[in-house]
Amino acid sequence: MFKNLLTSVAIAAGLATSLTTFALAESHTMAIDKPECIAPAKPGGGFDITCRVAQAGLASMTSRPMQVTFMPGGIGAVAISLFNTTRTDDPNAIVAFSSGSLLNMATGKYGQFAEKDVKFVATAGADFGAIVVNADSEYKTLDDLMSALEADLGSIAIGAGGGVGSQDWMKGALMVKSRNLDPKAMRYVAFDGGGEAIAALLGNSIQAYTGDVGELVSYVGGDKLRILAVMSPERLEAPFDQVPTTKELGYEGAEWVILRGFYMGKNVSDEAYNAWADAFKAAYETEEFAQIQKDKGLLPLNMAGEEFQEDVLLRVERMRVIAKEAGLIE
Repeated sequence: MFKNLLTSVAIAAGLATSLTTFALAESHTMAIDKPECIAPAKPGGGFDITCRVAQAGLASMTSRPMQVTFMPGGIGAVAISLFNTTRTDDPNAIVAFSSGSLLNMATGKYGQFAEKDVKFVATAGADFGAIVVNADSEYKTLDDLMSALEADLGSIAIGAGGGVGSQDWMKGALMVKSRNLDPKAMRYVAFDGGGEAIAALLGNSIQAYTGDVGELVSYVGGDKLRILAVMSPERLEAPFDQVPTTKELGYEGAEWVILRGFYMGKNVSDEAYNAWADAFKAAYETEEFAQIQKDKGLLPLNMAGEEFQEDVLLRVERMRVIAKEAGLIE
């Protein structure tokens, strides 16, 4: 009888949790006609991952399935230009961005458009930099790669999504700087997004890739790529728990945290902005969203609405200070 009672309580608790989750989703269903997430690069990179988090994580909270639209060009420049011209008040669309986008804003890479020309609505989670080589590379460890760079910095092509001064360039710059090498002397190859850079690495057009952990989930344990290190302060959870950190390998200061999130046009109505923000806040409370973040290689850094807007503006200002110290801007 006691066992039956426990079973009944467990069923009731499970039902209550399901009903709560369902009610939460229903109460935050957005009145958005055509929900859309803009990934400002070609398929396969970090922006793609960011949009997939929103697409899956808000599936129960949107009026219809969210469309993912790819808009490559200038690592986000085309997208931010569009959302400051013809789609500045579009209530249906969010645009994926990363810390690299914020760095571009801080250093003027988007021309006249900067952090105050959009409205930041929510996060998808946090990511970390990673140092990657081809599976058949002669560089079996990070020390192998760094020793080769110390011997001849210009002999190894390091590629990633974004030009000199981008966040992916910064990852490589931090690595070589940790060995007192000049980042400006790196042989750096720029691609329009992580997907293209990974393809180049697989094709041996470059010898190392300074990418993001979230882009590499499907490659862990495979026979195509080798992750030499992650640029996180501590080891990550599975499936990256066997990958050492740059810090534990002795490369002090070579860490890079990547914020992933979404912005909207600066002239969107408060109603549309709050609808998206509230939907994300509700999604953050669900186990489903946490699982989606984990599956995509992200850690839970959950903020939405005005709190997030203020946080991002502070982040960009800090990046602007760092960029000046690095000589990237005057």
